[in-house]
Amino acid sequence: MTHPIVPQVIDLATPLADQLGLEIAAAVFQTNQSPPVLRVDVRNPNGDTGLVDCERMSRALEAALDATDILPGAYDLQVSSPGISPELSSDRDFTVFKGFMVEVNLTEPHKGKQTWVGQLLQRSETAILISQKGKTISLPRDLITSVQLSNQAAD
Repeated sequence: MTHPIVPQVIDLATPLADQLGLEIAAAVFQTNQSPPVLRVDVRNPNGDTGLVDCERMSRALEAALDATDILPGAYDLQVSSPGISPELSSDRDFTVFKGFMVEVNLTEPHKGKQTWVGQLLQRSETAILISQKGKTISLPRDLITSVQLSNQAAD
């Protein structure tokens, strides 16, 4: 269950992240620690999220939080990168993970299968192309519910 402070923190942090060219990926407030820990994960949509990105966001968010009464009392602020998400969604994801094994889930069966595993070749406006044992498979984008990195071998 999300702590009630988290949506307020996200509302405060989102415009700050936008100004820094970052995105808020997640936030969590851990009250089982002393002092409580506010962890905010940021992502740089234009490249790898580095320590400099986290430091810039930490400074900006700390100043903004200090100017509000969202978090009364002492707390520990941690700003970090969420790491690699297994789900591919952005154009950048499909470029970076070209050649990797993916699992593509569809809303309904296509050519008799609702889940396809193969090597990611490309994403176009209308389809995602994967390779299975050297054969190119075109999966219509309008049927796709998710594309995730996979460690499975192609069928």
